[in-house]
Amino acid sequence: MSWLLLRQFPMKKQQFIPVVVELTQKLSKPIFYILLAFATVKVSHSLYRYLHNPTMASSSLTSTATDAESLRRNRILSSKLYFDVPPSKVPIIYSPAYNISFLGLEKLHPFDSSKWGSICRFLNLSGVLDKTRIVEPIKASKEDLLVVHTESYLDSLKSSLHVAMILEVPPVALLPNCLLQMKVLNPFRKQVGGTILAGKLARERGWAINIGGGFHHSSANKGGGFCAYADISLCIHYAFVKLNISRVMIIDLDVHQGNGHEKDFSDDRRVYILDMYNPGIYPFDHGARKRIDQKVEVVTGTTTDEYLKKLDDALEVAGRMFDPELVVYNAGTDVLDGDPLGEIKISPEGIAARDEKVFRFARSRNIPIVMLTSGGYMKSSARVIADSVINLSRKGLIDTGSPQ
Repeated sequence: MSWLLLRQFPMKKQQFIPVVVELTQKLSKPIFYILLAFATVKVSHSLYRYLHNPTMASSSLTSTATDAESLRRNRILSSKLYFDVPPSKVPIIYSPAYNISFLGLEKLHPFDSSKWGSICRFLNLSGVLDKTRIVEPIKASKEDLLVVHTESYLDSLKSSLHVAMILEVPPVALLPNCLLQMKVLNPFRKQVGGTILAGKLARERGWAINIGGGFHHSSANKGGGFCAYADISLCIHYAFVKLNISRVMIIDLDVHQGNGHEKDFSDDRRVYILDMYNPGIYPFDHGARKRIDQKVEVVTGTTTDEYLKKLDDALEVAGRMFDPELVVYNAGTDVLDGDPLGEIKISPEGIAARDEKVFRFARSRNIPIVMLTSGGYMKSSARVIADSVINLSRKGLIDTGSPQ
């Protein structure tokens, strides 16, 4: 009813109110539906403008990314994994807790899960390294791991089946998860702490070696290939925040493609990746290969001389293409002749020469270098790694403080 009709048919106040109430009741449903339709149209138009407005959509995404980066930064700043190491200690990092043993089942995988202790024993017996001067790291906590890993991925490790798949040892799926946490995942977490600390020590001393780590098949939301945690990615993110570093080069010479860190830094131009790997073996991750800045493929049967020539050429190119503030060197020994998984024919002397070339690349440019021992599936790997470290010491590329 309009006010015009009311003026044409004047009523007393007592008559007017009941009429309005009656008309309102009769019209309430139609009005409600009209208002609802109007509101729906308005919301739809607003949603359409939002979804088709790049500025608004990108602003929301930017805000989410900023919040995630802020949380990551806060986790790093509150971490205890960086700590002061006295000058009397050598920047070689190891803990007896690195070694993995779980009812003999570890022997079902070709990886020597006690090689880390053997390396240190050989170094100690050689006189190059006094075991009292080795640095022991702190185990990475869940908050530390969340700097890179998703909550859902870490939760998945509470499944023994999932851990068994990562370790590639099927019988492990039958074990209580608490046992796996204690006997397998805790040693991995300790090694992660060692890799992260190595970044700090390398910046302070020019070099650092973690006698462990190099879990290059693990990314933020996935593990595999005996790699449960992405220690390389974590080390680099800690260096970005704690060391104010903005350019990092990964030199991955493990015979397998480092698909984990390649996924983690797929959109991060602060990281340059040189990956020298056998394309005919695990992990066949063609998607991650697209992120490799410098891809050097060494096919099955490659010999020492050919391998070292490819490395010389690759390092020359890398030095021209990128100027890093930190080098993370993944020094897997699964390139050794006879390794059951690598299928490459590099001699023990070739491994020492390889490591020497990488250290000369970094040290000649005054670039701090972190070395990780990564893969290697023969009992002889421990001896070969120890001999290579001894060679680095004798050539003056690292200073262990022990008489030669």
